[in-house]
Amino acid sequence: MYSSRTSLIIGFHGCDESIAHQLLNFPKKVKISEKPFDWLGHGFYLWENNYDRALQWALDKEAKGKIKKASVIGVICTLDYCLDLIDSEFIQILTYYYDLMRKDMQIIGKELPKNKDVSADQYKDLLIRELDCAVIEYMHQEIKEEINRDTKSLLNEFDTTRGVFIEGGPAFPGAAIQKKTHIQICIRNMDCIKGFFIPRA
Repeated sequence: MYSSRTSLIIGFHGCDESIAHQLLNFPKKVKISEKPFDWLGHGFYLWENNYDRALQWALDKEAKGKIKKASVIGVICTLDYCLDLIDSEFIQILTYYYDLMRKDMQIIGKELPKNKDVSADQYKDLLIRELDCAVIEYMHQEIKEEINRDTKSLLNEFDTTRGVFIEGGPAFPGAAIQKKTHIQICIRNMDCIKGFFIPRA
């Protein structure tokens, strides 16, 4: 009953300056991420209400030579039917599909992917999330196949995924609050994006 999220949300997408200009001028040409370690599965990623974190992410990419010039584009969106991993109901759904995936992998004799640390990350935040990505993508595929098999299925495909991530080490000595804690949104249904804007930095 409470699973549809229709309120407008502001998010920020860290990217190369050329991508920011492209999204402003051609807002229907949205490139999604399909990396095997995407934290919330495949889609278009936003930092919810967090311009500074989006900018820092882009600056880090620039410093590593992965983008030419760091930029941030603002995004106005809705979550609609959201796999909200801050909500117990949806965590339970994901756990259910993890169990299904684990059994399927056992049947075919394959090991589950694993989340991994990056050697440069002193806080061991498991930044390479191959297991999480695989389970989320498995869930989306299973739901889609069930809907295709049964037109009267009560299942619906998720429009977005939302998660909170606690990382980056203590904000101060002895703190449980972490420096890089943030909320990410992964948009799968591009109709959830209502527009792009240039943020007032």
